[in-house]
Amino acid sequence: MKKSLQFISILTLAAVGFSYGLNSCKKSDNPNNLHYVQQEKPDIFPEPVYHFEDNPLSEEGIALGRKLFYDGRLSLDGNYPCASCHQQSAAFGTFEHDRSHGYNGSHTLRNAPPLYNLAWKTDFHWDGEFKAFLPEAAQPINSHNEMAESFNGVIDKLQKDPEYRNMFRKVFATEFISAGNMLKALAQFTGSMVSANSKYDRFKKGEATLNTQETEGYELFKLNCAGCHPEPMFTDNSFRNIGLPIDPVLDDHGRVRVTKDPADDGKFRVPSLRSVYLTSNYMHDGRFNTLLQCVNHYRAGVQAGPNTDPAVAGGITLTDAQAVNITLFLRTLSDSSFLTDPRFTRP
Repeated sequence: MKKSLQFISILTLAAVGFSYGLNSCKKSDNPNNLHYVQQEKPDIFPEPVYHFEDNPLSEEGIALGRKLFYDGRLSLDGNYPCASCHQQSAAFGTFEHDRSHGYNGSHTLRNAPPLYNLAWKTDFHWDGEFKAFLPEAAQPINSHNEMAESFNGVIDKLQKDPEYRNMFRKVFATEFISAGNMLKALAQFTGSMVSANSKYDRFKKGEATLNTQETEGYELFKLNCAGCHPEPMFTDNSFRNIGLPIDPVLDDHGRVRVTKDPADDGKFRVPSLRSVYLTSNYMHDGRFNTLLQCVNHYRAGVQAGPNTDPAVAGGITLTDAQAVNITLFLRTLSDSSFLTDPRFTRP
């Protein structure tokens, strides 16, 4: 009996020791006791492209990124935080502007793309210049007609703020602020902006119904638009020339600036149409004010050229009523809850 008790005691001590070892490993892996969070993936979405392996999502990291996103000190004069061009009321695009305003009253070259579902993107910006979150977020901070700052300038300002020093110490185990850690925190915040609660999404889950016009618009959309804007992300992440005349003042030829390949002249990213009704203006330079203007471009406005995409080169034949019904379907992609989600509001 004593031997049995001794054996049990030995096993118990071994188990306690093993458990302590596991806990010690966990503590050493997470010395600052961060509250890690699981990456959100809506049921109908495919697997994300980016899984944050090199930048684990945590409540504290997201909070730091949120604070940075809304902080004017990231710009030269303090007036142009990230949120000045990416407004929550416009699904984190620029509300009813063709192109965004930047430092010293300047205009940016392009319409600010909305920020949502970024972890499903393969590259970033209208011309695909950037392949990852971190360098993508660096460009606006350093651009002369956007935030017009330098990382050294931003760091000088933030390093004087004890709240920032404490937050960086908590998330990155050092109070010495670096450009890389700033970009990681911004990536955590913007990468956690997932939008998937539109009427369309509820319809797909059997929780809502489409009316007659929306249903017809959906069928027309699948027939005429889904080749470039496939469900459920409503983009194929490609770059295409859709026959838009080049604005002679902006002289923006799109992806060719990145690739130097003449075949890419006039090509721009196919944007996601999620919440598109909420993100006017439209196209890379914001030339269209309404969705119906966009649809009508494909009906009668496509300009033929050597790089015009064959999918739209001949135009799309639609009656006026059919064009309206497509726009009514596109309105079902609006996620109004995203516009007021407290996780993304100004801290």
